Amino acid sequence: MPTGYVRTGYTSHMAAHETEVKSSTSIIPCFLFVELVLMAGTVILSYHFEYTDTFPVHNQGFFCYDSTLSKPYPGPESTSRAPPRLLYPLIAILPILTILVGEVTSVLIDPRWKSRERVIACGDCCFFNPLLRRIVRILGLFSFGLFCTVIFAGAVQTVTGNQTPHFLSVCRPNYTALGCMSHIQYVSSPRACTGDPDLIAEARKAFPSKPAALGAYAAVYTTMYVTLVLRIKGSRLVKPSLCFAILSPSWLLSLLRVAEYRNHWRDVLAGTVVGSAIAVFLVTCVLNNFGSSSSKPEETEVPVQDVPRHPVPSVAPSSTRENRVMGFRPQMLPDPPPCLVPVTPDVLIPSNCMTSQV
Repeated sequence: MPTGYVRTGYTSHMAAHETEVKSSTSIIPCFLFVELVLMAGTVILSYHFEYTDTFPVHNQGFFCYDSTLSKPYPGPESTSRAPPRLLYPLIAILPILTILVGEVTSVLIDPRWKSRERVIACGDCCFFNPLLRRIVRILGLFSFGLFCTVIFAGAVQTVTGNQTPHFLSVCRPNYTALGCMSHIQYVSSPRACTGDPDLIAEARKAFPSKPAALGAYAAVYTTMYVTLVLRIKGSRLVKPSLCFAILSPSWLLSLLRVAEYRNHWRDVLAGTVVGSAIAVFLVTCVLNNFGSSSSKPEETEVPVQDVPRHPVPSVAPSSTRENRVMGFRPQMLPDPPPCLVPVTPDVLIPSNCMTSQV
């Protein structure tokens, strides 16, 4: 440290942290036999909810001539303005690219980044770099949350069986055979629909909206990463603008689902809440805000001349017991020194006075 500077903040050994290696024998077994098993289980379960009939959808009834379920059929999902072949890659690829760019940029810009985490050695052959471990942890948890969102949304859709706005258009019920005479008559027969069974089954999976849940999860997860991790100096509008740019596609997707009569507004709202809640839970409770809250403050060096050197008056500590018994007593000034006042020309009498002028 150069002469004339004092160090404030905590005292750290930066060089020791950069080369410090932590030994761990449980990281590889936990990754292979716990985390990979849980990830494989979520992938398999989400596949069954999405592409198979393993879990049958609840057959919920409907009211005759229900206007909220009589919207025209918008066509299959592939004809939407946000088809799955475009939606799902964007949900998966854009957050991954943002996180990779952010982590690599943080390492290049901040030279003290390596001091936050130590290199972990598992045995004598395997060394895990802090950057690699952090990227695997963040992206792995992001992928886990995506499959959990699919599972949660699919499970709720299967249990509730709520219909889409175009349900009656694909159901094609025979109102005469069902004896529908008024709008308040409820139809609960499982054989009320005469349309395509596949379209009818898909039309019963409206609540919550799965595309809205996935879009909200990816947008909130990426927005929290940008807000908590990225450090942009010199501008106060870059980070909010980037966050709004990430959140806007999710909002547009929700509006598009309602405008195309594929979901009700309550379905989209429930999907947004589900995806956002899963993202917030994983970031705050599992990732600890991406480690940004536990980072230590950086050291700062302040010149000696800037440190104030005003003397602090020392006060003699008084006895607490004496203060209780005697109470507060103001400090009395000492008596003035005696001075000589000439009374007669021949006799000098000592006296207490403030001045010695005759």
